Amino acid sequence: MSKRIRSKYKINRRLGVNLWGRPKSPVNTRDYGPGQHGRRRSKPTDYGTQLMAKQKLKGYYGNISEKQFRKYYAAAVSRRGDTSENLIGILERRLDAVVYRMKFVPTVFSSRQVVNHGHILVNGKRVNIPSYMVKEGDVVELKAKSMNIPMVIEALNSSEREVPDYIDVDAKKGKGKFIRTPKLEDVPYPVQMEPNLVIEFYSR
Repeated sequence: MSKRIRSKYKINRRLGVNLWGRPKSPVNTRDYGPGQHGRRRSKPTDYGTQLMAKQKLKGYYGNISEKQFRKYYAAAVSRRGDTSENLIGILERRLDAVVYRMKFVPTVFSSRQVVNHGHILVNGKRVNIPSYMVKEGDVVELKAKSMNIPMVIEALNSSEREVPDYIDVDAKKGKGKFIRTPKLEDVPYPVQMEPNLVIEFYSR
């Protein structure tokens, strides 16, 4: 089990939000900071607010590294249109995010794990890079043997999340299609995301 998987609830406690909307999150019962006595949450500065927005977005997608996240910001800036919408579109096209959206796994951390272990095919070819960018029209599926993994079975039968409308999934076949790149309003975040503040943070 990776450090990222072990620390997922620490991210929730640190940020003070149930980032993935999971019923087991400690924030549901302990809405104060981590540590023996908890940390008092003082009113944040503009910088602090922007930093928090960035940490939420990074954390939500499996605690993406700062170096990788800066690359996504640069790519979003270089494209036409609204930079914050571009950033969300890039993040949602990550293979581990798509696998998570398709409900093949219960968490984005386990999504990264099944991709790394070679359980995922994209257009019939094995892809084991979580940051692989899925294109519109790409077919993402679980390998036949991977359909028997207990974690996968549990996730496919779970009613905890719904598959968003920019993805089409056949749960019985463990196969889905990435139909279109979503806008911010299309993405089913359990908490409010503010990519505009993330853009402000990096453009300072």
